[in-house]
Amino acid sequence: MPKVTVHRKAHFNSAHRLYRKDWSDQKNVEVFNKCSNPNFHGHNYELIVSLTGEIDKETGYVYDLGILKNYIKSEIEEAFDHKNLNIEVPEFKELNPTAENISVIIYDKLRLLLPKHLDLKITLYETPRNFVTYSGE
Repeated sequence: MPKVTVHRKAHFNSAHRLYRKDWSDQKNVEVFNKCSNPNFHGHNYELIVSLTGEIDKETGYVYDLGILKNYIKSEIEEAFDHKNLNIEVPEFKELNPTAENISVIIYDKLRLLLPKHLDLKITLYETPRNFVTYSGE
């Protein structure tokens, strides 16, 4: 059977601050610039979850996108949407909530729920021009 990639788009709005507790305020500003604002700042994140695998002979699906939609809603949107990532999301209590780290957390949460034979790739847009991809490597 041919391998096909299916995609599901989603979005969430979150606030965060990029900083390291072990650095001075000055060093945090030098490294993270305005993203280290002590009063936080927000993004309208756009998420694309991609699954690659063989088409199932019985269903014609690579994976049921309705199921994927529900996983994204319960595991990502409900956990991150309209939240301060630094304060309200346990995964970021000690982890700097950069787009890179957010994409890895999303990957890890979804990987646990999805069949292992499917390749998973996360694309996360922090802004229309700044985005990251992660596929477990």
